[in-house]
Parts: sequence; structure tokens; C-alpha cells
Amino acid sequence: MALFLALCFAIILSFCQGSAHAAIPPRPLDGLVENGNFEQAPAKSNLKKRAIIGKYSLPKWEISGIVEYVSGGPQPGGFYLAIPRGVHAVRLGNEASISQTLTVKPGSIYALTFGATRTCAQDEVLRVSVPGQSSDLPLQTLYSSNGGDTYALAWKATSKAVKVTFHNPGIQEDPTCGPLLDAIAIKEMLPLKYSKDNLVKNGGFEVGPHVFKNFSTGILLPTRQQDLISPLPGWIIESLKPVKYIDNKHFFVPTGFAAIEMVAGRESAIAQVIRTIPNKFYNLTFTIGDAKNACHGSMMVEAFAARETLKVPYVSQGKGGYKTATLRFRAISARTRITFYSAYYHTKLHDYGHMCGPVLDDVRVFPTH
Repeated sequence: MALFLALCFAIILSFCQGSAHAAIPPRPLDGLVENGNFEQAPAKSNLKKRAIIGKYSLPKWEISGIVEYVSGGPQPGGFYLAIPRGVHAVRLGNEASISQTLTVKPGSIYALTFGATRTCAQDEVLRVSVPGQSSDLPLQTLYSSNGGDTYALAWKATSKAVKVTFHNPGIQEDPTCGPLLDAIAIKEMLPLKYSKDNLVKNGGFEVGPHVFKNFSTGILLPTRQQDLISPLPGWIIESLKPVKYIDNKHFFVPTGFAAIEMVAGRESAIAQVIRTIPNKFYNLTFTIGDAKNACHGSMMVEAFAARETLKVPYVSQGKGGYKTATLRFRAISARTRITFYSAYYHTKLHDYGHMCGPVLDDVRVFPTH
């Protein structure tokens, strides 16, 4: 009898364990792609000086054209390459590309985060493509003077395997000129949920692309013209220039994990369309401040909702700080666009090559009387 009971218990236990395993969904992707920091080097026999020889010689990647495997520091020719997130990077020469096939979930939205910097010319472009979508990122503007510019792009997966390609479509006099890639990560963007007390989705910017832990100068989110699906869920980057996604480990953030820094003045606008009831009154509240990154001076954030406008001044010492503002508006339709942008252009106190601006956080809209 005891043996029978023990056997029954073992069967029930194994069934429960099997059910538990079956009930645990795979964890969402969030981290470097395979050899995403390029620290797995090609075999020395596949390197001709810095040029990688062979289509599959860069571990986990497929290459085409002049792709160089470079190390940070002084370079031949008297110039210097900054590789802030590690020791190694790849440089894409004339019409060169690297690609990798990723395993994803059809129907899910994914964001790529990648470090990309121009190395020579003023007009370098990086083309990032997945099946059905291609985005050209102009790299002539440096937003961080130490080579730490990071971008994020998003797309919706249409199949289980997606080939991601980074391509330099340009042709320079020096064939070894071209964008430098030093880290590439992917993150699955989970669906947003409304909160009871806020009509704005992702108003605190807590849901966003992967942030590199060991080094970050913030993540540039390209404009809607270059990115059909926003890497910042709920929000539209509708300006000519990107906005910057910043995290609380590397910057001052008023509340929570993340915020937005408006780094390009009036060319740096962010918007969201929310549901409203015509003729009903609402309050739009938000926080502005500075990222504690030596961005100084008289700042001004302008907010728009329905027919109302609010200009909020903020004097920054560049040492971190914030204030909260409220705009009351009456909805004129079932959809209301709320928009924010920075009225002025700013640079860092001792680094005029580093564009920066006011921080936006904790955006809320709720009905009022």
C-alpha cells in the first residue's frame, strides 16, 4: 500500500512540475544579441590588418564589403577612435554591411539599441533594415562628444526568424571611412496598459528600449519619418531631430527609471494622441528639469493640448532638479494631441560640442471640473 501511495505521489508531482514548466512562458528578449559587443574576435588568419576576410569570419555575424575589426584608442593616420562600451567594434566601409538572424515572436514589437558613431566624413549614414522596413540614420550630428552616441529603432516581427542588417550605403574617397558600431542589443516591447488615473500611455517613460548598463550617454530616438514604429511605446517623435531617452543610473531623472531629454530645441518634439470627451475639461500635468549633466542656462518647455499652450521656464544649474507644471484645457474632439518641445538650444557648460536640453517626465492627463 505504501509503495502504491508513493507511486501515486510521484506521478502527481511529475504532472505538477510538467504543468509548471508548461505554464512558464519564455522570458522576453532584453540584452545583447549574440556577439553584440564584438568582443569575440575573428581568427587572426581571417584578418588582413584590420579588414575581416570571409563572409562568416566575424563570429555570429555575416559580413559583406569592407568591414574592419577595430580596437579603441590611437589609430594609424593620427586620429583616435573612442569605443566607450568595450574594447572592440566594427567599422563599415563603402557599401559594407553586417547582418544577423534573430529568433523572435511573430506579432511582437522589438527595439534595437546600438552604439553608432561616424568616424571620418560629415555625411555618414547608417541604414538599419529588417524585412519590410528600412531606416536611414544620418550620423553627421554628434550628440555626445566622447563617441557614445546610441540609437534605438523598433519594428513589428512578421516571422519567427528576422534578419537584421546594418549597412553603410555611402561611398567615400577613403573606403575605410564609415560608421562605427560598438554594441547592439534587442528588447521585446510588451503591450502597454492604461492606468486608472492617467489617460496618457507610458507617461513616465518607464517602458523603452534596452539601456546599456556599463556605459550610457542616453539613447537617441529617431523621428517618425525614419521610424514607423516608435521605440518609445505610446509616443510619437514628430520632430526633425531625435529626442534622448535617459535612465536614472547615468542621469538625474525626476521620478522612476527613465525620462526624456529634449536635446535639439524646437527640432526635438514628442507627442501623444489621447482619448477625450468633447467639451470636457482636463488637467495636463508634467515635470521638467535637468539631467545633472552640466546642461545649464534658461530653459523653456512648451506644452500644447487642444487649443491651449503653456510655456514653462526652468533655470538649470546643470546639477539636477525639477519642477511640476499644470495646463488646463477643454477637449474639442474625441482625440486630443498633447505635444512638448524645448524652446531653446543648449550645450554643456564646458563642452559646446555636446547638445543637451531640458528633461520631461511624469506626464499625466485626467478629467477635472
